[in-house]
Amino acid sequence: MQDLTFSLDGEFVELNQLLKLVGLCDSGGAGKVIVASGAVAVDGKQELRKTAKIRQGQKVVLGDIRIKVIAA
Repeated sequence: MQDLTFSLDGEFVELNQLLKLVGLCDSGGAGKVIVASGAVAVDGKQELRKTAKIRQGQKVVLGDIRIKVIAA
């Protein structure tokens, strides 16, 4: 599994934007499609809300890629 770290500047980042910002897709719209497909899990649970608020300490998994969200 590949581990990525994302430094969070504000209180939260929307899930579709997080996927874009770490380079897993080209746009927020593409991120929404990925989330809607059911391929994304947040803290071990499937997440279907495209703009779910991802906060510090949460872990997002897409396939064999794990993203850890940390404070900036």
